Amino acid sequence: MTDDNYFFSLATPIDRDAAQNISPTSLAFVGDAVQTLYVRARLAATSVQKTTVLHHEAAKVVNAVAQSEEARNLFPQFTDEEAEIYRRARNAKMLNSAKNADIGQYRRASGLEAVLGYLYLVGDSDRLNKMLSLSFELATGAEAVKIENEEK
Repeated sequence: MTDDNYFFSLATPIDRDAAQNISPTSLAFVGDAVQTLYVRARLAATSVQKTTVLHHEAAKVVNAVAQSEEARNLFPQFTDEEAEIYRRARNAKMLNSAKNADIGQYRRASGLEAVLGYLYLVGDSDRLNKMLSLSFELATGAEAVKIENEEK
């Protein structure tokens, strides 16, 4: 089964300029949902475990501490556009933080989520799927698709 089988896409993507005008925290809100669905779908499709076990496995990947590490590893591969979205989200004023992460980890995680949300909303399915796959690999040690920093 290829990674494409775990992915979904927005029926009507939005314009890149319009997406860049969305608040970074809203992009992160979308990105968190996108990553959660990707991880849950990938785990469910490749495991015979009970849902309680799957939930715990998904929580190991989609949490601020893990996402912070994923962001550190993915950042060098971000395009200039992705890096700018990441920085905007990381530096955005936030009213809450994660229960089990420090503020730096929470901010880096939000940056990664914003990039994922942005890629989803603009319909860059190939890039998003590669990022999600590599992020999953970083958190779990699973095999992933390699990504290259291709300026678009």
